[in-house]
Amino acid sequence: MAKISVREFEQKVLEREEVVLIVRAAASETVYDYDYARKAAGTTSVSDWLEQRIKPCLEGKEFMIVSGDHSHPHGRTKLETLRNSYEK
Repeated sequence: MAKISVREFEQKVLEREEVVLIVRAAASETVYDYDYARKAAGTTSVSDWLEQRIKPCLEGKEFMIVSGDHSHPHGRTKLETLRNSYEK
């Protein structure tokens, strides 16, 4: 799997998943590419999405998800709810 910068990773997640993810690392540091062609289903919980798609790419780096009201969503929150929290 190819590697990309943290900045590129955050941008890819935002574009593909419509979710704001912030990785706590230097913007130029590298992580595994987020190479999913489609966004995760809206019925997927934040916890499941993080375990299946995000954590494997970040190799133990710290990160946080920020919802539309600038809070950190609970793990059982559905991705559809999280996506709808942002202003469009």
